[in-house]
Amino acid sequence: MKKTILTGVKSTGIPHVGNYFGSFKPSIEGAKAANMRSFLFIADYHALTTVKCAAEMKENVNEIACTWLACGLDLKKTAFYRQSDVPQIFELAIILSNVTPKGLMNRSHAYKAVVQDAVDAGKDPDVDVNMGLFCYPILMSADILAFDTNFVPVGQDQKQHVEIAQAIARSFNAIYGSVLVVPEPKITKDQATIPGLDGRKMSKSYGNQIPMFAPEGELKKYIMKIVTDSSLPTDPKSTDCVIFDLYKLFATDDEVHVMKSKFENGIGWGEVKNELFRVANRTLTPLREKYNYFKSNPEIVEQLLQDGAKKARKVAQKTLDRIRKSIMG
Repeated sequence: MKKTILTGVKSTGIPHVGNYFGSFKPSIEGAKAANMRSFLFIADYHALTTVKCAAEMKENVNEIACTWLACGLDLKKTAFYRQSDVPQIFELAIILSNVTPKGLMNRSHAYKAVVQDAVDAGKDPDVDVNMGLFCYPILMSADILAFDTNFVPVGQDQKQHVEIAQAIARSFNAIYGSVLVVPEPKITKDQATIPGLDGRKMSKSYGNQIPMFAPEGELKKYIMKIVTDSSLPTDPKSTDCVIFDLYKLFATDDEVHVMKSKFENGIGWGEVKNELFRVANRTLTPLREKYNYFKSNPEIVEQLLQDGAKKARKVAQKTLDRIRKSIMG
Protein backbone atom coordinates (compact mmCIF):
# COMPACT_ATOMS: atom_id res chain seq x y z
CA MET A 1 0.00 0.00 0.00
CA LYS A 2 1.31 3.45 -0.91
CA LYS A 3 2.37 5.80 1.85
CA THR A 4 0.85 9.28 1.96
CA ILE A 5 2.72 12.56 2.15
CA LEU A 6 0.86 15.82 2.78
CA THR A 7 1.79 19.41 3.19
CA GLY A 8 0.13 22.79 2.93
CA VAL A 9 0.89 26.48 3.10
CA LYS A 10 -1.11 29.44 4.34
CA SER A 11 -2.28 31.86 1.68
CA THR A 12 -0.39 34.87 2.97
CA GLY A 13 1.15 36.56 -0.06
CA ILE A 14 4.14 36.11 -2.36
CA PRO A 15 6.42 33.26 -1.14
CA HIS A 16 10.12 33.75 -0.56
CA VAL A 17 13.24 31.63 -1.06
CA GLY A 18 12.90 30.20 2.45
CA ASN A 19 9.44 28.88 1.58
CA TYR A 20 10.81 27.32 -1.60
CA PHE A 21 13.65 25.37 0.01
CA GLY A 22 11.88 24.72 3.29
CA SER A 23 8.49 23.63 1.92
CA PHE A 24 7.75 23.72 -1.80
CA LYS A 25 10.86 21.96 -3.12
CA PRO A 26 11.04 19.10 -0.56
CA SER A 27 7.28 18.53 -0.79
CA ILE A 28 7.35 18.26 -4.57
CA GLU A 29 10.45 16.05 -4.53
CA GLY A 30 8.93 13.84 -1.85
CA ALA A 31 5.83 13.33 -3.98
CA LYS A 32 7.94 11.89 -6.80
CA ALA A 33 8.62 8.64 -4.94
CA ALA A 34 7.04 5.68 -6.69
CA ASN A 35 5.43 4.34 -3.51
CA MET A 36 4.00 7.68 -2.40
CA ARG A 37 0.67 9.38 -2.92
CA SER A 38 0.72 13.12 -2.40
CA PHE A 39 -1.65 15.80 -1.16
CA LEU A 40 -0.65 19.47 -1.38
CA PHE A 41 -3.10 22.13 -0.29
CA ILE A 42 -3.57 25.85 0.15
CA ALA A 43 -4.62 26.44 3.76
CA ASP A 44 -6.94 29.36 3.07
CA TYR A 45 -9.20 28.89 6.10
CA HIS A 46 -6.16 28.89 8.37
CA ALA A 47 -5.41 32.37 7.03
CA LEU A 48 -8.74 33.62 8.41
CA THR A 49 -7.05 34.09 11.77
CA THR A 50 -5.37 37.19 10.35
CA VAL A 51 -6.71 37.94 6.85
CA LYS A 52 -10.08 39.73 7.02
CA CYS A 53 -10.32 41.08 3.46
CA ALA A 54 -11.93 38.94 0.72
CA ALA A 55 -9.94 40.57 -2.10
CA GLU A 56 -6.70 40.01 -0.22
CA MET A 57 -7.61 36.39 0.48
CA LYS A 58 -8.42 35.73 -3.18
CA GLU A 59 -5.16 37.28 -4.36
CA ASN A 60 -3.12 35.40 -1.76
CA VAL A 61 -4.66 32.08 -2.76
CA ASN A 62 -3.87 32.80 -6.40
CA GLU A 63 -0.26 33.69 -5.55
CA ILE A 64 0.27 30.42 -3.72
CA ALA A 65 -1.46 28.34 -6.38
CA CYS A 66 0.69 29.84 -9.13
CA THR A 67 3.77 29.20 -7.00
CA TRP A 68 3.04 25.49 -6.51
CA LEU A 69 2.50 25.12 -10.25
CA ALA A 70 5.62 27.11 -11.12
CA CYS A 71 7.71 24.85 -8.89
CA GLY A 72 6.94 21.83 -11.04
CA LEU A 73 4.10 20.12 -9.21
CA ASP A 74 3.17 16.83 -10.92
CA LEU A 75 -0.62 16.89 -10.95
CA LYS A 76 -0.78 13.28 -12.18
CA LYS A 77 0.61 12.12 -8.85
CA THR A 78 -0.60 14.87 -6.54
CA ALA A 79 -4.00 16.09 -5.39
CA PHE A 80 -3.61 19.89 -5.37
CA TYR A 81 -6.49 21.75 -3.76
CA ARG A 82 -7.81 24.58 -1.62
CA GLN A 83 -8.54 23.57 1.94
CA SER A 84 -11.92 25.31 1.80
CA ASP A 85 -13.03 23.08 -1.11
CA VAL A 86 -12.88 19.94 1.06
CA PRO A 87 -15.71 20.21 3.66
CA GLN A 88 -14.85 16.80 5.15
CA ILE A 89 -11.82 18.43 6.79
CA PHE A 90 -13.99 20.78 8.82
CA GLU A 91 -16.38 18.07 9.99
CA LEU A 92 -13.37 16.07 11.13
CA ALA A 93 -12.05 19.11 13.01
CA ILE A 94 -15.27 19.22 15.05
CA ILE A 95 -14.99 15.52 15.83
CA LEU A 96 -11.34 15.82 16.85
CA SER A 97 -12.08 18.78 19.13
CA ASN A 98 -14.01 16.38 21.35
CA VAL A 99 -10.95 14.25 22.09
CA THR A 100 -8.49 17.13 22.37
CA PRO A 101 -7.53 18.37 25.86
CA LYS A 102 -7.60 22.15 26.27
CA GLY A 103 -4.16 21.93 27.85
CA LEU A 104 -2.75 20.68 24.56
CA MET A 105 -4.01 23.84 22.87
CA ASN A 106 -2.60 25.98 25.68
CA ARG A 107 0.86 24.72 24.76
CA SER A 108 0.62 25.71 21.09
CA HIS A 109 3.58 27.92 20.15
CA ALA A 110 1.45 30.26 18.01
CA TYR A 111 -1.11 30.81 20.77
CA LYS A 112 1.54 31.32 23.44
CA ALA A 113 3.37 33.85 21.27
CA VAL A 114 0.26 36.00 20.80
CA VAL A 115 -0.51 35.86 24.52
CA GLN A 116 3.06 36.81 25.43
CA ASP A 117 3.00 39.77 23.03
CA ALA A 118 -0.15 41.05 24.73
CA VAL A 119 1.34 40.60 28.20
CA ASP A 120 4.53 42.40 27.17
CA ALA A 121 2.39 45.29 25.91
CA GLY A 122 0.54 45.46 29.24
CA LYS A 123 -2.72 44.21 27.73
CA ASP A 124 -5.17 41.45 28.62
CA PRO A 125 -3.49 38.14 27.64
CA ASP A 126 -6.36 37.12 25.35
CA VAL A 127 -7.04 40.48 23.72
CA ASP A 128 -5.74 39.32 20.34
CA VAL A 129 -6.81 35.69 20.59
CA ASN A 130 -9.75 34.42 18.56
CA MET A 131 -10.94 30.82 18.61
CA GLY A 132 -9.60 30.27 15.13
CA LEU A 133 -6.12 30.89 16.48
CA PHE A 134 -6.69 28.87 19.65
CA CYS A 135 -8.10 25.88 17.74
CA TYR A 136 -5.67 26.25 14.84
CA PRO A 137 -3.79 23.02 15.73
CA ILE A 138 -7.03 21.02 15.71
CA LEU A 139 -7.89 22.16 12.20
CA MET A 140 -4.33 21.44 11.12
CA SER A 141 -4.63 17.98 12.61
CA ALA A 142 -7.81 17.45 10.58
CA ASP A 143 -5.93 18.57 7.45
CA ILE A 144 -3.44 15.79 8.12
CA LEU A 145 -5.60 12.99 9.52
CA ALA A 146 -8.33 13.24 6.86
CA PHE A 147 -5.99 11.66 4.32
CA ASP A 148 -4.39 8.90 6.42
CA THR A 149 -1.15 10.84 6.15
CA ASN A 150 2.10 9.08 6.98
CA PHE A 151 4.56 11.95 6.45
CA VAL A 152 4.28 15.72 6.79
CA PRO A 153 7.22 17.79 5.48
CA VAL A 154 7.74 20.68 7.92
CA GLY A 155 10.42 23.02 9.14
CA GLN A 156 11.75 22.49 12.66
CA ASP A 157 9.63 25.41 13.89
CA GLN A 158 6.45 23.71 12.64
CA LYS A 159 7.21 20.29 14.09
CA GLN A 160 4.90 20.91 17.03
CA HIS A 161 1.84 20.94 14.77
CA VAL A 162 2.57 17.38 13.66
CA GLU A 163 3.25 16.36 17.25
CA ILE A 164 -0.17 17.71 18.21
CA ALA A 165 -1.76 15.75 15.35
CA GLN A 166 0.01 12.66 16.68
CA ALA A 167 -1.34 13.28 20.18
CA ILE A 168 -4.89 13.83 18.93
CA ALA A 169 -4.80 10.72 16.72
CA ARG A 170 -3.55 8.61 19.63
CA SER A 171 -6.20 10.07 21.92
CA PHE A 172 -8.92 9.20 19.39
CA ASN A 173 -7.52 5.70 18.84
CA ALA A 174 -7.35 5.07 22.58
CA ILE A 175 -11.11 5.59 22.73
CA TYR A 176 -12.34 4.14 19.43
CA GLY A 177 -9.64 1.69 18.35
CA SER A 178 -7.01 1.90 15.60
CA VAL A 179 -8.98 4.21 13.33
CA LEU A 180 -6.60 7.06 12.56
CA VAL A 181 -3.13 6.86 11.04
CA VAL A 182 -0.54 8.51 13.31
CA PRO A 183 1.58 10.84 11.12
CA GLU A 184 5.29 11.56 11.32
CA PRO A 185 7.07 14.88 10.66
CA LYS A 186 9.53 14.79 7.76
CA ILE A 187 12.28 17.34 8.37
CA THR A 188 15.23 17.75 6.03
CA LYS A 189 18.17 18.66 8.27
CA ASP A 190 19.90 21.11 5.94
CA GLN A 191 16.63 22.86 5.12
CA ALA A 192 15.09 23.04 8.57
CA THR A 193 15.76 26.79 8.84
CA ILE A 194 16.62 29.00 5.86
CA PRO A 195 18.50 32.19 6.85
CA GLY A 196 17.34 35.63 5.75
CA LEU A 197 19.35 38.66 4.70
CA ASP A 198 20.17 39.53 8.32
CA GLY A 199 21.00 36.02 9.55
CA ARG A 200 17.71 35.37 11.31
CA LYS A 201 15.24 32.85 9.93
CA MET A 202 13.92 34.12 6.58
CA SER A 203 10.48 35.58 7.27
CA LYS A 204 8.23 38.32 5.93
CA SER A 205 7.63 39.38 9.53
CA TYR A 206 11.35 40.19 9.83
CA GLY A 207 11.50 41.89 6.44
CA ASN A 208 14.62 39.87 5.60
CA GLN A 209 13.20 37.71 2.80
CA ILE A 210 14.27 37.19 -0.81
CA PRO A 211 11.07 36.98 -2.92
CA MET A 212 10.99 33.91 -5.14
CA PHE A 213 9.88 35.68 -8.29
CA ALA A 214 11.67 39.00 -8.08
CA PRO A 215 12.93 40.14 -11.53
CA GLU A 216 16.68 39.76 -12.08
CA GLY A 217 17.48 43.36 -11.17
CA GLU A 218 15.50 43.21 -7.94
CA LEU A 219 16.91 39.81 -7.06
CA LYS A 220 20.44 41.18 -7.29
CA LYS A 221 19.54 44.16 -5.10
CA TYR A 222 18.20 41.83 -2.40
CA ILE A 223 21.33 39.69 -2.48
CA MET A 224 23.57 42.76 -2.23
CA LYS A 225 21.78 43.62 1.04
CA ILE A 226 23.05 40.49 2.80
CA VAL A 227 24.90 41.48 5.95
CA THR A 228 28.63 40.65 5.92
CA ASP A 229 31.63 41.62 8.05
CA SER A 230 34.36 44.18 7.26
CA SER A 231 37.12 41.70 6.44
CA LEU A 232 39.43 42.40 3.47
CA PRO A 233 39.14 40.43 0.20
CA THR A 234 42.46 38.75 0.98
CA ASP A 235 41.32 37.58 4.41
CA PRO A 236 40.22 33.95 4.89
CA LYS A 237 36.52 33.71 5.68
CA SER A 238 34.41 31.32 7.68
CA THR A 239 31.80 29.32 5.76
CA ASP A 240 29.62 29.56 8.85
CA CYS A 241 27.75 32.57 7.53
CA VAL A 242 24.46 33.52 5.89
CA ILE A 243 25.82 34.08 2.41
CA PHE A 244 27.53 30.67 2.24
CA ASP A 245 24.44 28.93 3.63
CA LEU A 246 22.34 30.51 0.88
CA TYR A 247 24.94 29.70 -1.76
CA LYS A 248 24.81 26.00 -0.84
CA LEU A 249 21.08 25.94 -1.53
CA PHE A 250 21.47 27.03 -5.15
CA ALA A 251 24.92 25.78 -6.17
CA THR A 252 26.05 22.35 -7.37
CA ASP A 253 28.32 20.22 -5.17
CA ASP A 254 31.31 21.11 -7.36
CA GLU A 255 30.50 24.83 -7.12
CA VAL A 256 30.22 24.59 -3.34
CA HIS A 257 33.59 22.84 -3.17
CA VAL A 258 35.24 25.60 -5.23
CA MET A 259 33.60 28.35 -3.20
CA LYS A 260 34.69 26.75 0.06
CA SER A 261 38.27 26.78 -1.19
CA LYS A 262 37.98 30.46 -2.08
CA PHE A 263 36.66 31.23 1.41
CA GLU A 264 39.67 29.51 2.92
CA ASN A 265 42.15 31.37 0.72
CA GLY A 266 40.47 34.79 0.68
CA ILE A 267 37.70 36.27 -1.45
CA GLY A 268 35.85 39.58 -1.46
CA TRP A 269 32.28 39.70 -0.30
CA GLY A 270 31.28 41.48 -3.51
CA GLU A 271 32.51 38.54 -5.56
CA VAL A 272 30.67 36.10 -3.31
CA LYS A 273 27.43 38.05 -3.68
CA ASN A 274 27.80 38.13 -7.46
CA GLU A 275 28.32 34.36 -7.47
CA LEU A 276 25.30 33.88 -5.23
CA PHE A 277 23.22 36.00 -7.60
CA ARG A 278 24.40 33.93 -10.57
CA VAL A 279 23.42 30.55 -9.12
CA ALA A 280 20.22 31.89 -7.55
CA ASN A 281 19.08 33.50 -10.79
CA ARG A 282 19.88 30.28 -12.66
CA THR A 283 17.47 28.39 -10.41
CA LEU A 284 14.78 31.04 -10.09
CA THR A 285 14.50 32.21 -13.73
CA PRO A 286 12.55 29.18 -15.03
CA LEU A 287 10.33 29.28 -11.94
CA ARG A 288 9.68 32.98 -12.54
CA GLU A 289 8.69 32.35 -16.15
CA LYS A 290 6.22 29.59 -15.21
CA TYR A 291 4.79 31.72 -12.42
CA ASN A 292 4.14 34.62 -14.80
CA TYR A 293 2.39 32.23 -17.22
CA PHE A 294 -0.03 30.95 -14.57
CA LYS A 295 -0.63 34.46 -13.23
CA SER A 296 -1.72 35.43 -16.74
CA ASN A 297 -4.08 32.45 -17.02
CA PRO A 298 -6.20 32.33 -13.83
CA GLU A 299 -8.87 30.15 -15.43
CA ILE A 300 -6.32 27.36 -15.87
CA VAL A 301 -5.29 27.63 -12.23
CA GLU A 302 -8.90 27.49 -11.03
CA GLN A 303 -9.67 24.38 -13.06
CA LEU A 304 -6.59 22.62 -11.70
CA LEU A 305 -7.64 23.45 -8.13
CA GLN A 306 -11.14 22.10 -8.77
CA ASP A 307 -9.75 18.89 -10.24
CA GLY A 308 -7.54 18.42 -7.20
CA ALA A 309 -10.36 19.11 -4.76
CA LYS A 310 -12.44 16.39 -6.38
CA LYS A 311 -9.65 13.86 -5.77
CA ALA A 312 -9.15 15.08 -2.20
CA ARG A 313 -12.87 14.93 -1.31
CA LYS A 314 -13.06 11.32 -2.48
CA VAL A 315 -10.22 10.22 -0.18
CA ALA A 316 -11.33 12.37 2.78
CA GLN A 317 -14.88 11.01 2.56
CA LYS A 318 -13.61 7.45 2.92
CA THR A 319 -11.71 8.45 6.03
CA LEU A 320 -14.70 10.31 7.43
CA ASP A 321 -17.02 7.35 6.78
CA ARG A 322 -14.65 5.12 8.73
CA ILE A 323 -14.52 7.64 11.60
CA ARG A 324 -18.28 8.08 11.68
CA LYS A 325 -18.74 4.32 11.91
CA SER A 326 -16.30 4.14 14.81
CA ILE A 327 -18.10 6.80 16.82
CA MET A 328 -21.74 6.24 15.78
CA GLY A 329 -21.78 2.49 15.10
